[in-house]
Amino acid sequence: MAASNAEIAELFDRYADLLEIQDANPFRVRAYRNAARVVGSSSRSMAELVAEGRDLDELPGIGEDLAAKIETIVRTGALPQLAQLEAKVPRALSDLMKLPGLGPKRVKLLYRELGIRSFEDLKRAIRSGALQALPGFGAKTAARILAGLERQGTTPQRFKLADAEQVAAPLLACLNAIQGIKTVTIAGSFRRRRDTVGDLDIVVTAKQGTPVMQRFVSYDAVTEVLLQGSTRASVRLRNGMQVDLRLMPEVSYGAALYYFTGSKAHNIAVRKIAVARGLKINEYGVYRGKTRIAGRSEDEIFASVGLPYIPPELRENRGEIEAARAGRLPKLVRLQDIRGDLHAHTTASDGHDSLEAMASAARSLGYAYLAITDHSRQVRIAHGLDPKRLRAQFAAIDRLNATFRDFRLLKSAEVDVLDDGRLDLPDAVLAEMDVVLAAVHYRLDLPADKQTTRVLKALDNRHVQILAHPTTRLINQRPEFAAHLEKVFAAAAERGVALEINAHPDRLDLDDIHARAAHAAGCKLVVSTDAHSTVGLADMRYGVDQARRAWLSAGDVLNTFPIERLQQELRH
Repeated sequence: MAASNAEIAELFDRYADLLEIQDANPFRVRAYRNAARVVGSSSRSMAELVAEGRDLDELPGIGEDLAAKIETIVRTGALPQLAQLEAKVPRALSDLMKLPGLGPKRVKLLYRELGIRSFEDLKRAIRSGALQALPGFGAKTAARILAGLERQGTTPQRFKLADAEQVAAPLLACLNAIQGIKTVTIAGSFRRRRDTVGDLDIVVTAKQGTPVMQRFVSYDAVTEVLLQGSTRASVRLRNGMQVDLRLMPEVSYGAALYYFTGSKAHNIAVRKIAVARGLKINEYGVYRGKTRIAGRSEDEIFASVGLPYIPPELRENRGEIEAARAGRLPKLVRLQDIRGDLHAHTTASDGHDSLEAMASAARSLGYAYLAITDHSRQVRIAHGLDPKRLRAQFAAIDRLNATFRDFRLLKSAEVDVLDDGRLDLPDAVLAEMDVVLAAVHYRLDLPADKQTTRVLKALDNRHVQILAHPTTRLINQRPEFAAHLEKVFAAAAERGVALEINAHPDRLDLDDIHARAAHAAGCKLVVSTDAHSTVGLADMRYGVDQARRAWLSAGDVLNTFPIERLQQELRH
C-alpha cells in the first residue's frame, strides 16, 4: 500500500523537527511544516494524485522539490533525506519535542549538555537533578516534563480519527474488490466516531469460499500477522495500528456489527436488559435458549430488547438507553444540516488559498455563508492582521459580496485573547465585523484560576460572539489548558457567547463530553472547520461527528440556521 497522507505528513514533521534542532534555515523548516499541514489536511490521497499523474506542485505551498519528495514517499514509504539526517541527529529527539515544556532549543540543549537521546535518558536526568541544574529548567518545568513522560508510558497508542480514515479507506477498497464480498463495515470506536481510534474492527459477509482471510493478511501494509483463522484474523499495519477482521454469516451480520461497534459499557447494559427478558446476546445473534430470534440487522437486535434503534455515536452508556426507553432520543444533527462555516483562514494570514477561492469552495458545498477569520496581529507567526490590513480585507469582502446573489462572506477575525483577558484588536474594529471569534493561542501554562479569569474577561467584551477551540487542546500533542470550564460555560451561557466545536482533525475542540456539558449549561454552539485551505472546509464532518456524540440536534447548532436567524442568535 502506498504511504497515507498521515504517514507523509509525519515524515515531513519529523524532518522539520530535526532540522530545527540543527539550527537550519527557518524558512526551510517552515516549508516542511507547511508541507506536513497541507498533506495532512488534504481530502485527496497523495497516492491517488500520484497515480493519476497530477502535478503535486499545484498544491498550496508545495514546490517542485517538495512535490518530488512526496512522490518518493508515496512510492517507497520513506524519505531518504530524513534517514541521512537521522544519521547525524538521533531520531528520538523529535519525539522528545512532543513533550510539554520542550521545544527545539531545549531539546538541543539537553542533547549537547547532558547527552540525552531518549525518554529513558530524560527520566534519569530529572530524577538525578541534572536537568534542574541546567539554565531555564526549574523544578516546575521538570515536574511537567516528567508527567508527560509518565503519560507516554501508560497511555495506549490511539490514532486521530482522520488518520484512521486514511488508513481505512484503501483497506476497505481492497476488501470490497474481492470477488464474492457482500458487505464490509468498520465497527468499533471508528463507527462511533470517537475523536481517536485505538484499532479497527471490520465485519465482513461474503459468499462461501471467498478468499477473504488470504487477501486480508497479504494486504501490502501488513507488517505482522497476529492471528489467522477461517473466520477471524488480526494484523498489525506499518503505522502500528492493529486491524481485526471477522467473517460472519449474513444471518449474524447485524448482531456482529452491533457487538463489535460497542462500546463495552453500552453492550453490557443492553445485555442486562436481554437477560431480564430471558435472552442472550452475542456476536452471532439474540437467542432464546438455543433458538436465534434476531441477528440479521441492528434494528432486530434493539427491537428484541424493546428499544428503538440507537445511533452508534450515542452508544457509550451515558443515558442513551434510558432516553430510548422513554422515547427521548434526540434527532441528531447531520452534515447536510450545516448552512455555513464560521471559522476559515486565507492567504492574508496563515491560510493557503485566496479569499475568492475560499468563497468558491464554500459555495460548491452548498453553503449560504462563510466567515473569514484570519488571525489578528498577536499571532505573528501566522502573519496576523492589524486594523489597517483587516479593513482592506473587509473592503475586498464587500466587493466580492456584491457579485453574489445566494451567498455571503462574513467579515470576521480570530481575535487573540491577551494574557490579561483583553482582546488583540480595538473595539472600533470589532464593531465593524459581522462575527467576532475570540481565541486563546499562547500562555497556555497559566494556573487554572488565572486562565479562567482571562477567558471570562474576554467573554465580557460585548463584541465577542464565539469562543473558538475553547480548551486549546491538540489531539495526541497537547492537553487542554488548565481552566475551570464549568465557569466558562456558565459565563458563555449568561452572556450569549457561542462555543465552538472546532472540526479541524487535530483539535475536535470542544470534544463530545465538553460539548454536551456546555449544551446542558445552556450554551449556544457552532461547528466550524478552522479551515486553512479550500480542502479544509471538507473537515466539517468531523465536527458534526462530535456534535452528534454530544447529543446535539440541528436546532442546537447555530450554523444550521439561515443567515438572518444566525445573526439574530449571535450575541449583539
